[in-house]
Amino acid sequence: MSDFLSPDQLEGIDAYWRASNYLAVGQIYLKDNPLLRKPLLLGHVKPRLLGHWGTTPGLNLIYVHLNHLIKTHDLNMILVTGPGHGGPAIVAQSYLEGSFTQCYPSVEQNENGMLRLFRQFSWPYGLSSHVSAQIPGSIHEGGELGYCLAHAYGAAFDNPDLIVTCVIGDGEAETGTLAASWHSNKFLNPRRDGAVLPILHLNGFKIANPTLLSRISEDELSALMYGYGYDPYFVEGDDPHSVHQQLAMVLDAMLLKIREIQRTARADSSAHELERPLWPMLVLRTPKGWTGPRFVDGQQVEGTWRAHQVPLSHFEQPMHLTQLQQWLESYRPQELFDASGALLPEIAALAPTGHRRLGANPHANGGLLLQSLELPRFTDYAVPFSAPGSVQAESTRVLGGFVRDVMKYNLKAGNFRLFGPDETASNRLDAVYEVSGKTWMAALEAGDTNLACEGRVMEILSEQVCEGWLEGYLLTGRHGLFSCYEAFIHIVDSMFNQHAKWLKTAAQIPWRASIASLNYLLTSHVWRQDHNGFSHQDPGFIDHVANKSADVVRIYLPPDANCLLSVADHCLKSRDYINVIVAGKQPEWQWLDIDSAIRHCSIGIGRWAFACQNDDDPDVVMACAGDVPTLETLAAVTLLRQYVPDLRVRVVNVVDLMALQPPQQHCHGLPDAGFDELFTVDKPVIFAFHGYPSLIHRLVYKRHNHDNFHVRGFMEEGATTTPFDMAVINHLDRYQLAFDVIQRVPRLQPLVEGARDRYWATMEKHQLYLIEHGQDMPEVLNWRWTPAPG
Repeated sequence: MSDFLSPDQLEGIDAYWRASNYLAVGQIYLKDNPLLRKPLLLGHVKPRLLGHWGTTPGLNLIYVHLNHLIKTHDLNMILVTGPGHGGPAIVAQSYLEGSFTQCYPSVEQNENGMLRLFRQFSWPYGLSSHVSAQIPGSIHEGGELGYCLAHAYGAAFDNPDLIVTCVIGDGEAETGTLAASWHSNKFLNPRRDGAVLPILHLNGFKIANPTLLSRISEDELSALMYGYGYDPYFVEGDDPHSVHQQLAMVLDAMLLKIREIQRTARADSSAHELERPLWPMLVLRTPKGWTGPRFVDGQQVEGTWRAHQVPLSHFEQPMHLTQLQQWLESYRPQELFDASGALLPEIAALAPTGHRRLGANPHANGGLLLQSLELPRFTDYAVPFSAPGSVQAESTRVLGGFVRDVMKYNLKAGNFRLFGPDETASNRLDAVYEVSGKTWMAALEAGDTNLACEGRVMEILSEQVCEGWLEGYLLTGRHGLFSCYEAFIHIVDSMFNQHAKWLKTAAQIPWRASIASLNYLLTSHVWRQDHNGFSHQDPGFIDHVANKSADVVRIYLPPDANCLLSVADHCLKSRDYINVIVAGKQPEWQWLDIDSAIRHCSIGIGRWAFACQNDDDPDVVMACAGDVPTLETLAAVTLLRQYVPDLRVRVVNVVDLMALQPPQQHCHGLPDAGFDELFTVDKPVIFAFHGYPSLIHRLVYKRHNHDNFHVRGFMEEGATTTPFDMAVINHLDRYQLAFDVIQRVPRLQPLVEGARDRYWATMEKHQLYLIEHGQDMPEVLNWRWTPAPG
């Protein structure tokens, strides 16, 4: 069989590979003498050696061959690199193709620019050792492993002409998120979506251990990939010329298969059913640290775990400096770069140009392609009522009607999807099925409902995969909403971290365009998970979110359906944020008409006049954040009218949790004067909160009246019990709140002992009734809001 690559092609590809490897080693080691114009000295080497070599030559190999594939077939392609610290490779490649200099003009394609490139890598305030938002062509923060394949599929959804090549490290392949992400192929519709080309790169080792998939046979690995629904191709070796020939031929064959799958699927666009294809994937096996030092200090390095990070590091030993010079010279830089330090024109010509470059494809800077959502008027979905507390509604079901029409209005544009782990109907958002079913490319059976290959609702029972899909979708210029049970959103804590860090970094990069916000809807929340019990009761995700940069995060606790509509509309229009909305799905009393809800949500915090009583100079401020805390606060207000008729009460509701912070800490923070006007500077504040009480204290600790804040919230007391008893066991119930007021208002001290007796008598009554009847007391079940007399 003749070689796939001609001698000239082979020579050119190998030269480009050597150039990229040279630049990668230079980034890790050198702060001077970038082209070895003089003998290497200790002063030319960085004092702190940071970076990772082991995965780098493999990534360079793949990138060079993707360049060849793109240029040969004029492909629209982006690259997602999973191996965590492969930064030197991708930086080198973006520099060689010119996209890095385009984004950072001071890093010129000459010797001075090369020196800048080397000095900024893993240097104070320079580039990180992984592929972050700073790197052209990246949509994937490589600082944590496991997310690359989900990101790749998210990028491919609704991008019919795009191929997303995804390199998966064999260490990364051991993570749970990545293992589940292989199933994403069952959601990829070849008629309307792009393609994902997974490359599992086996170089044998992690930081200090062999990798699992590198130690199983090719038959077993092939069976595993086939079982996931892929057609695996294999390339392996340690002879560069042989590997170049194999890789070029196999990538070309895989591309032809992808195109045939898409051609077949798109030939009859009217067909309702599509057979799920067997998509190609590649297993590439090369030595770890390939082309680096084979032995250091008598120990094997290349092809072992010792190549993972920095193979040469003890430059107090002259031999290490000599080995570094020999290593760099092995790439023959004098054959690659001209006298000015630029890549030779005949080698540079092997890279694609313009937007075909992997570092310059606009899909990898998704804000460049972002189209605003066409949104219906959210006010059209408002719950009408005549007075506060006169109507009940399921907030998320009301929102579901709005989301349904968001989906409907944007079907043609194909830029909005709803993501969630098998909970769309459970979370009362199932109105969306009137417009679009759930994406499903697997087999259908009798009795299946709301499944469709053209569906736009993305459900898989993995919060991590849903999160990864959505992030990839957003980062390539689209919009989405992630709905999840509150307690289990913690599963994506770390993924949220990485996206928040990406947004914070991207905001400081002028050439990064704004993207749509990552919007979470957390429902089935802690106070209405009484039936599922303690395992489903955890409001702590908002604590985690509140730790992040104020430039990035927003937390909303709408108390009713109309406020939820207003908040959701705002979040879907926003850019470059992570918005967390916590809202219940059970029937609850509605408090604000739509006009009042809009005014309230636009400020994020405010006095509820209908619930206040003679509050020009209040005895107490009763604050609440969250739907159930709001209900219990208003119920406590009605109790206090009976207990202390002349009590002056002010009720303050918080929708935007960050409004509690001083404006110096968060741009949504209420000015000090406004905060003092609401909460006073010296009166007790009884605050009923959806989450853990400590969060409120963290947010308001710099405010004038902080010492008078008494916060009730979730105290990590849960059970399978009734809704009201959940509030009781966490001391958030109306009777406790009313007793708190009497205890803390100075002029009511003579009433405290009697109030205490009444409180415990009520609790005893509650417990006896609960055990005997299995439900809450009639006065709780039948409670209604009544306005104050007069």
